Amino acid sequence: MTDHPRRVTRALLSVSDKTGLIEFARALATHGVELVSTGGTAKAIAAAGLAVKDVSELTGFPEMMDGRVKTLHPGVHGGLLAIRDNAEHAEAMKAHGIAPIDLLVVNLYPFEATVDKGAGFEECIENIDIGGPAMIRAAAKNHDDVAVVVEAQDYQAVLDELAANGGATTLTLRRRLAAKAYARTAAYDAAISNWFAAELRTEAPDFRAVGGRLIQALRYGENPHQTAAFYRTPDKRPGVATARQLQGKELSYNNINDTDAAYECLGEFDAARTAAVVIVKHANPCGVAEGPDLVSAYAKALACDSTSAFGGIVALNRTLDADAARAITEIFTEVIIAPDATDEAIAIVATKKNLRLLLAGALPDPRTVGLTAKTVAGGLLVQSRDNAVVDGMTLKVATRRAPTDAEMRDLKFAFRVAKHVKSNSIVYARDLATVGIGAGQMSRVDSARIAARKAQDAADELKLAAPKTRGSVVASDAFFPFADGLLVAIEAGATAVIQPGGSIRDDEVIKAADDAGIAMVFTGVRHFRH
Repeated sequence: MTDHPRRVTRALLSVSDKTGLIEFARALATHGVELVSTGGTAKAIAAAGLAVKDVSELTGFPEMMDGRVKTLHPGVHGGLLAIRDNAEHAEAMKAHGIAPIDLLVVNLYPFEATVDKGAGFEECIENIDIGGPAMIRAAAKNHDDVAVVVEAQDYQAVLDELAANGGATTLTLRRRLAAKAYARTAAYDAAISNWFAAELRTEAPDFRAVGGRLIQALRYGENPHQTAAFYRTPDKRPGVATARQLQGKELSYNNINDTDAAYECLGEFDAARTAAVVIVKHANPCGVAEGPDLVSAYAKALACDSTSAFGGIVALNRTLDADAARAITEIFTEVIIAPDATDEAIAIVATKKNLRLLLAGALPDPRTVGLTAKTVAGGLLVQSRDNAVVDGMTLKVATRRAPTDAEMRDLKFAFRVAKHVKSNSIVYARDLATVGIGAGQMSRVDSARIAARKAQDAADELKLAAPKTRGSVVASDAFFPFADGLLVAIEAGATAVIQPGGSIRDDEVIKAADDAGIAMVFTGVRHFRH
């Protein structure tokens, strides 16, 4: 690739975000670049005392139809698309009075921000840019001759090249800017198409596009030999993608994945009702608890499985306070995420320089409608978010004995947690705290056994007379296909069970519960998480 420079003699600027615009335009003028602009951009440049030509002088037409039609004209697109070394193109430009445009600076109408603020349908439609993407794509296609800039952060790179190359840009820069331009219009169109699908309640549109803005390039992926990057999507759901990182090392791929799992689970617990803490390791909760305050909830969550909590992620549903910060920093923790933190708590966490502290500003709403996606070989699996919450379910008592009020409270707690444990999942809980969690097993009975074993290990470590599964309740994310998993839970000491029901062997499972004198409720809702 020859890095042939192209001198910039004329630039067309049309931006909705005017950050850095005047400084950039002034710098271009010092290189002798003629400035052409549209509407509000032209007014801003002129107000700064710079000479600027209105785009209507290129097209011979005024802006019309409330600005919908202003740049869609051969006078603009011919100037962008003409191949400078092509004699036929040069002759056409001369014959039709088309002036070359060597630099295009466009950032698009703020469609994503308009949707994000909850604007109505018509306002969102009006914020769909037409001329901008058309010009961007034209300039990017003709990057051999034209440079295209789609966001202010690239202004300096252009100015540096003009200064280094006598007012010219290099092909290397133009190609990099062109690639970014196409990615930007792709993400923009993805946002529009997904918004339209949601507005029309189209569950399976014929085409599905996904787009995002780079948050950070990551050192590696799940393993050191994998590359990775983190992108922000138009979904402004509170969490790791929207959080401020106050301190600590750069987040890794696994940190981000685990922190998201922790905060999504935490969203199940209303901060106005109770303090709650979730500890996650390898995307699975290893301890969850509610309490009158964060430090109490943390102690209960940690007691579930302190071994797994080492090097884990801690999520809190209230402002991190000093007492909780001191307790959490007693063991090695990778990340703390909370809606906010006190100055004293921030100072305490700061003593652990590698510990990441993220403040998300708010909690995610588990009832929010949205989409999740994952790739498979040659395809993309897209589904609606699992936004079912136990408080909205009709619970049916399936056994002769109904749960006590205390059992029902713990059953709902356990089912909230089971929703966020990899399937097959079994969660034992007592006094609003997990006491044993079995995750990701191929059979439900194995999950029940592992969870009970974890509870026994915790009892041994804490020197308890018996594991806390004695007198606990148990939640299953899906129905028991046989009574064997339930019998393991009964043997572990569970007195009540919550599960979706719906197995062809429900009668067998109900009989096992009745024979043991325990209570069981059906939710009618399954929470597989693979």
